[in-house]
Amino acid sequence: MSNVMMNEQVIIIGAGPCGLAAAIELQAAGIEPLIIEKRNIVHSISQYPTYMHFFSTPELLEIGGIPFTTANDKPSRIEALHYYRNVALRRKVRIHAYETITSIHPSSEGNGFLLQSIDRHGDSNTYRADNVIVATGYFDHPNELGIPGEQTEKVSHFFHEAHPYTGMNVAIIGGSNSAIDAALELERVGAKVTVVYRGEDYSSSIKPWVRPTFESLVARERISMRFASRLIEISPRTVTIENADGTEELPNDFVLALTGFHPVREFLTSFGVTIEEEGYPTFNDVTMETNIPGIYLAGVVASRREANEIFIETGRFHGRKIAAHLSQCEQRPFD
Repeated sequence: MSNVMMNEQVIIIGAGPCGLAAAIELQAAGIEPLIIEKRNIVHSISQYPTYMHFFSTPELLEIGGIPFTTANDKPSRIEALHYYRNVALRRKVRIHAYETITSIHPSSEGNGFLLQSIDRHGDSNTYRADNVIVATGYFDHPNELGIPGEQTEKVSHFFHEAHPYTGMNVAIIGGSNSAIDAALELERVGAKVTVVYRGEDYSSSIKPWVRPTFESLVARERISMRFASRLIEISPRTVTIENADGTEELPNDFVLALTGFHPVREFLTSFGVTIEEEGYPTFNDVTMETNIPGIYLAGVVASRREANEIFIETGRFHGRKIAAHLSQCEQRPFD
């Protein structure tokens, strides 16, 4: 089924924290945007480990001038979900969840854009928008290893909670906070954990209050740490690790490849946004407008090097730049 065309002044693609922040900034400028989100509100945060706590303070996660209160120094995943959900509800942000934008094209009328989408029922929808803000994240696109066995069911790029791994041999690939936190949780539930990390020593990004605990467990051989190493093969019952001394095969039940994520640029290029030689999309730092007038970026999609260089702390302000620019521009009326 296909629905009739719907006219919008601004459509935001993505209901993450940065998309929500952009919507609220536009509301303050007298614009009521529509957010179209292929999954649920702040989907990326809902994918974080169940008991995760943010590295940021709550003040750095706030959007729309609404205080983020917590009894802890660092807010938890559960608190963040509660906060962003309530912000969206309190500000009455219009959101079409579980609807995927499939294409964007310039309007044949000469102004604005036509957006095609498919919702969760399989129905196609058509929107016309004067302006489009792309606020898509990156959590659906893990950095893959490219090794034999990576696509098997025993491998996951996401860690939710430790309980299912009790008593299992688990290999964790990576040395960032996500890998260290997962290893600590797994050790507490009785998993046999081996961390495989390509670095020569512990990452400098590890939370300072966590590192001593982790190092102590490694020293007591409660967690096995393999520095300057990489996984080269995953088999049904084993994994093969390579380092300067050669290779070793370890018994293994599950692999957590916590190697990070990356934004996918193909969606942007499909409607004309150019990609610079360095690999990031073309946009104006002051306005967040791309080389296509009327199309803007907000959040991690505007990252220039790695996806984690723009997180909620900075990406939440992109909407303010966009709102200021749109307020200065004469809004193109609907025909």
